[in-house]
Amino acid sequence: MNKFLIRGLVAATTGLTLSAGLTSCNDLDLEPKYETTPDRVYVDLNGYRSVLAKVYGGFAVTGLGSDDNGASGGGDVGGIDEGTSDYIRQLWSAQTLSTDEAILAWGDAGVRDWHNMNWTASNPLIRGLYYRIYYEIAVANEFIRESSDDKLNSRLSGNDIATVKRYRAEARFLRAVAYMHVLDLYGGGPFVVETDPAGAFTPPYRNRQQLFEYVESELLALSNDADFAEPKTNEYGRVDKAAAWSMLSRLYLNAGVYTGTPRFNDAATFAKRVIDVPGFALSSAPAGRVASAYGRLFLADNNTSPARDEIIWPVTFDANNTRSFGGTTFLVNGSTSPSNASWKAKNGMPQGGWGGMRATKNLVNLFGADTARDTRGRFWTQGQSLEINDIGNFNEGFGVVKFRNVTSTGTALGGSQSQSSVDFPMIRLAEVMLNYAEAVSRGGSGDATLALSYVNRIRRRAYGVPLTTPNPTVDLAALSTDALLNERGRELFWEGFRRTDLIRYNRFVDAYLWPWKGGVAAGRNVEAFRTLYPLPASDLTVNPNLKQNPGY
Repeated sequence: MNKFLIRGLVAATTGLTLSAGLTSCNDLDLEPKYETTPDRVYVDLNGYRSVLAKVYGGFAVTGLGSDDNGASGGGDVGGIDEGTSDYIRQLWSAQTLSTDEAILAWGDAGVRDWHNMNWTASNPLIRGLYYRIYYEIAVANEFIRESSDDKLNSRLSGNDIATVKRYRAEARFLRAVAYMHVLDLYGGGPFVVETDPAGAFTPPYRNRQQLFEYVESELLALSNDADFAEPKTNEYGRVDKAAAWSMLSRLYLNAGVYTGTPRFNDAATFAKRVIDVPGFALSSAPAGRVASAYGRLFLADNNTSPARDEIIWPVTFDANNTRSFGGTTFLVNGSTSPSNASWKAKNGMPQGGWGGMRATKNLVNLFGADTARDTRGRFWTQGQSLEINDIGNFNEGFGVVKFRNVTSTGTALGGSQSQSSVDFPMIRLAEVMLNYAEAVSRGGSGDATLALSYVNRIRRRAYGVPLTTPNPTVDLAALSTDALLNERGRELFWEGFRRTDLIRYNRFVDAYLWPWKGGVAAGRNVEAFRTLYPLPASDLTVNPNLKQNPGY
C-alpha cells in the first residue's frame, strides 16, 4: 500500500533529553534511546523527512521493541506493555470503554476500571495514555526546534528549506492535537513548547482554559499559514488546513465544556469551511458484497477512493510496514473471537482473534428495529448473548463488525502475523457535517435546512438509498439535539467520540445508565469529577507545579 508512514525511521537523541525534562517521570519513563545526534540526522531533506515520519508515527506505532517488526530497542514509553501503550489503543479505550459503546473481557491491571469508573491517579492505563501523549508532544517539539529558520538556513538551501517549513507546520498541528487530547481527557497538565530548555526542566502547569487558548491559537495560526498545505494538496496520511479547520470545529463544539463559554458560531463556521472543500465527499459506493458504502470506510484499503475522499486525516497502518499491537490491529483482533473461523474470516484475521471487546446492549438498541436496514449497525450475534452478566465472558455481548482487515475485493490481509492494514480515521467528513448540524441546532449561525440535509445525506448513505434524493422513510423531518446525539452514536461509534459527546450532553456521569457503568451490572450514576481523568500520581510527586483534578 502506498502510504506515507514508513516504520523504522527514528528521531534524534535530544527527544530523550526533552522527554526526561518534560515530566521528570518516575516509573514510566519516556525514552527513545538512540545513538544518533541532531548533527547527524538533520543534514538534508531526507533526514528531516525521517524525523517527521516519527512524529506521525507516534500515533500509530510504539517503539523499537518486539511489537513492531521484531526490531530491538524497546518501546518509546517504559513501565507499560509496549503494545498496550499505543496512542490510538489507549485513546480509544479512554473514550469508548468508559461509555455505553463497549466492554472489554480482559482482566489486566487497570482494564476493568474503565467500566467501573473507579480509576485512580495510579491507574497504569490512564498513566500510560498520559505519557504517550506527552511523548508525542516531546517528539513534535524536537522536530519544531530543529527546524527553526536559523537552523534551516544553516543546514539546507533553496526548495529544501521551503519543504521543511511545510513539515514544521504539520508537526505543529500534530502537537496541537496532542495538547487537545490533554485538554479533553485531563483538563490541564504540564506545558512545554520548542522554545523551552531541552535539558532538565520542570515544566509549568496550564489549566483547561489556558490549554484551550493555546490549541485554538495554534490551529488558527495554521489555518492562515502559507507553509501549511492547502486542503487536498498533501500526500495521503499527512495533514493540511482542512484538518486544522476540522479540529477547530471539534474544539469549538466542546468549548462550553472546556471553558464555560459556548462557541457554536465558530464551530459551524469552521465545519462549513471543510464541507465546502472541493474533492471531499461521503463514501457512497458499496464494495460489492464485501461492504456497504459506510463499511468501506473501515476496510484494509480505505486509503483508496471512495473512502479516502471522506477521510480527512487517517492514522495509517500497514500489515507489513506500520505495525503494533495497538491501533486497528487492536480494534480488529480485540473484537474478533479466537475460536470462530467464520468470524475471523469476516474480519480478515484468519490467524488472529483476541476475544476482547464487544458492544453493550445500549449500542445495539441505538439502532433498534433498523439494525437490519441501517448498514452501520453490524453486529456478530452467532453464539453471543445481548445481555452481559459476566464482563469476562466474551460470548456475552454482541460482537462489533466495523473495522475489518479485508480489502474491498474481499481479500483478507491479516496473514500469519495478524496485523491490520486498516487506517484509523482521526477525522472524516461525516463527523464534520454532524458538527455543523449540532452547532446550528444549538443556536450557532448557519443554515438549519442545510444542516438537516447533511444529516439526511449521512442517513441515506447508511440505508443504501441515493444521497441527494429525499426519502421520507429514512430522512429526519427536523433536527433536535437529542436526535443528533443518537445519530452521532450510530455514525461514529467505536471511533473515539462517545465519552466527549456524552459529557457535552451531560449524560456521562448521571442521567443515563448502561451495563456495568460504575461497576454495577445494571449501571449506576457516578461522581461528577469522573468527567476528567486524574493526572498520574507519579508525575505529581516529581513536579510541584502540577495541580491534581478535584476528586482525586
